[in-house]
Amino acid sequence: MLVIALCVQLVARVLCEVPPAPPQDIHVDNWLLKWTPGTEDTDVTYTVKYSSFDSEKWINVPACEKISSTSCDVTSLKAVDELGCVKLRIQAERRGLKSSQVEACSNHNDSCTPVVDLTAQPGSLMVHLSSDNDLAKEHADHAKHRVYLGKEGEKLKLFKDSVASVPINGLQEGERYCVKVQYIYLGYPVGLPSCTKCELIPKTKHELNQAEISVAVVVPVACVVILGLLMAYVLIFHFKKIKRLMQPPCKIPEDLFQFSSYVHHPLPTSPSEEQFDVITCITPQ
Repeated sequence: MLVIALCVQLVARVLCEVPPAPPQDIHVDNWLLKWTPGTEDTDVTYTVKYSSFDSEKWINVPACEKISSTSCDVTSLKAVDELGCVKLRIQAERRGLKSSQVEACSNHNDSCTPVVDLTAQPGSLMVHLSSDNDLAKEHADHAKHRVYLGKEGEKLKLFKDSVASVPINGLQEGERYCVKVQYIYLGYPVGLPSCTKCELIPKTKHELNQAEISVAVVVPVACVVILGLLMAYVLIFHFKKIKRLMQPPCKIPEDLFQFSSYVHHPLPTSPSEEQFDVITCITPQ
């Protein structure tokens, strides 16, 4: 019974396990391949594979097979392809379970990876590509650029194959669009694609002016309304207090206080009577 229980647990564990997450941010810089682990597990190993431009077969890179580090030197692959360019993929593995394979891109612009510059305008994006490269010089119109396009966060899709720069119109303003470019020769991808670049599609000046005008009108009006409401509130609920504060103070002039030092003598209401004799006869002289 114990053996059966252990077998059941082992089978259940195997069935419940899932493959490790694929590595992220895989890029090559001067033939040094680097990546970021897709999981925090420490028992994960990585295998790097390469493929020539006209082959669909992927071969393990001997120096980068089942390694635990997050980088690998792939300089030895320069001599593998007749054009000197290879494509690279990497795969994570844990206890026999393998992740999906992820393609590497290149941050180093060389004969195997195109130089890409983006210029964004309202509703459009210009992908600047140079035809002055070794592949184009050697193979003329048989060598082209394959442009992939998509919104940021979405999977990039094939947009167009072109010899020179590519204008992209009809894009949604205010959205970020991303581009990557890869050389193709006779319809086959050659070398590593450029790492994805993204640009914000700006809005038209007309829309910007309308927004600025709206802000310039709404803000003053809102300030006036708020100020009016505050004044109305103060006048309605604090009118008596305001009236009392605005009344001038009652103050007696100091000049009037000088009269307070004099003695007041009230006048008689009637003249006092005096004693006199009555004249009865007047004799002329």
